Amino acid sequence: MTDAKIHPTAVVDPNARIGHDVQIGPFSIIGPRVTIGDKTVVQSHVVIEGEVIIGHGNFIGHGAIIGAPPQDLSFSPERNTKVEIGNDNIVREYCTIHRGSPNGSATKIADENFLMAGVHIGHNCAIGNDVIIANNCLLAGHVRIDDGAFLGGGSTFHQFMRIGRLVMVQGSSAFGKDLPPFVIAAERNYVFGLNTVGLRRAGLTAGDRNEIKEAFKLVYLSGLNTSQALEKAATMTFNAPAREFLDFISSSNKRGICPLKPGIAGDSSA
Repeated sequence: MTDAKIHPTAVVDPNARIGHDVQIGPFSIIGPRVTIGDKTVVQSHVVIEGEVIIGHGNFIGHGAIIGAPPQDLSFSPERNTKVEIGNDNIVREYCTIHRGSPNGSATKIADENFLMAGVHIGHNCAIGNDVIIANNCLLAGHVRIDDGAFLGGGSTFHQFMRIGRLVMVQGSSAFGKDLPPFVIAAERNYVFGLNTVGLRRAGLTAGDRNEIKEAFKLVYLSGLNTSQALEKAATMTFNAPAREFLDFISSSNKRGICPLKPGIAGDSSA
């Protein structure tokens, strides 16, 4: 780590693995089982402890804490758990990212995500690529977020729930049920329609968007219950994105998916 720029007040364990062109700011603490990839910036008063693997080109803001033990009463310190962070992520001020709880497990954040100030990522969460999590969102343990989702500020997410690809969550919302791909969600466990602007920006074709709309109508607006809608969908032909929407629902956890807000007809545009 000869070319790393480490402030003289930082405490970096000699066993830590520090890549090229890494910057570590004042009063930060880097533990012995930490790996930090090339061109990563760690600002001041950051604590990275336990087994943490951070890829290249990341930015870790002031006061962030990564790799602390999980807030799980069943956790015991001798368990071998870790945090894995990919490349080109932005983790802003005072975020907390806890390591896994079950032995051998990890909390995982992939690539090119943006965690704004004060975000909490609980143990064993799995975050995909290009996810934006706005200020002060709280993710309990084992939350999964698929690529391209946007979580509005101050929102909370129950343990073991899933958030599908390109979901848009309004700020100050709360969820304990799964959110299927491509939806707009808000308030407490409600879906309000499809994220049609997000679908266009993500480059989905008009044909794919129309099929997603048909799948959405089948699940939420046909008058069928979820099992009946999925049975009917199995007899129909859908392209991959609409099938992704339906497959997500069929594999949802026992709490099921968030319902459509009463009185909302869903977004009929494509």
